[in-house]
Amino acid sequence: MENRTSSIARIFAVLALVVAVIVIIVVVTSAVNDSSSSGHRHSAHHSHKEAKRPRTQAKTYTVKTGDTLTAIAHKTGVSVAELQALNPEVDPQILVAGETLKLK
Repeated sequence: MENRTSSIARIFAVLALVVAVIVIIVVVTSAVNDSSSSGHRHSAHHSHKEAKRPRTQAKTYTVKTGDTLTAIAHKTGVSVAELQALNPEVDPQILVAGETLKLK
């Protein structure tokens, strides 16, 4: 009887491990898909708005915490390439809150 209980416990332990691995895979896959698809939806959504929105009249933009060049481009209507050309001294990977970018 003791041997049989031990065998059943081992089987349940293996099943629990398999279920845990499957759950982890599903969660990670879901998170990766959400971030990549929301990024895609996000940019498609904003480019649709960007087409309707006239270009900004402002000459500069002050970087806010968490801003990226892509986000600034969407907010201002100035393309990322234009932002980089107008601000060659700015490292697009390290935007500093408070720094001013030229838009024209």
